[in-house]
Amino acid sequence: MARENVSRTVRVLTWNLFHGRAVPSAGRPLLAEYATTIAGWGWELALLQEVPPWWPPILAAAARAEHRTALTSRNSCLPLRRAIASRAPDLLKANGGGANAILARIPIDGHRCVELTRRPERRVAHGVRLSDGGWVANLHATLRPKARSRADVARAVATWADAERLVLGGDFNLRRVDAAGLEHVAGHGVDHVLARGWRSAPAEVLDAGELSDHRPLRAVLSAA
Repeated sequence: MARENVSRTVRVLTWNLFHGRAVPSAGRPLLAEYATTIAGWGWELALLQEVPPWWPPILAAAARAEHRTALTSRNSCLPLRRAIASRAPDLLKANGGGANAILARIPIDGHRCVELTRRPERRVAHGVRLSDGGWVANLHATLRPKARSRADVARAVATWADAERLVLGGDFNLRRVDAAGLEHVAGHGVDHVLARGWRSAPAEVLDAGELSDHRPLRAVLSAA
């Protein structure tokens, strides 16, 4: 049976949560502030990186969304890491554990994850399939060397080469991104949104106050 032709607008938010910390350091847990902030914005899909692994269900519940999670690095002995990081996130910093998360306020009917690299730390890309067959994928690329960052992006693009319509967003750890077959529709610093089979409207950088060391980026897309 042919899938429904979707013409709706989809707002895609991408944000690196800096392991639940603030700049300058807040010296206290910030889960409630992050949950309230994310829930208060308008979006259909939120692509989140550097998320404490126990946060996604809580963020999703606050935003009235579904969630899909992919663990990244520094997650050995996670109960111990959580016990410390949930009370003093600035003490362990990135060593509190990491995950990528996708929150969805629209129906999704599939999830795919690929490991991009294991060293120097594990990086993944994962995506959700929309009800019409399009994919929206979340990437956190290796920080350095930049050749490895570019290789992570290329691997993610190849993973969804079969997708007629694709959105790939996240923290690319690159200021400039070129990906064959994908249009660069939004960018701020190292955070980007690429797309194929979508029309884009002007993107915007949202105000998150002192939360995170990245600014949230929201792209508005409609099916081409």
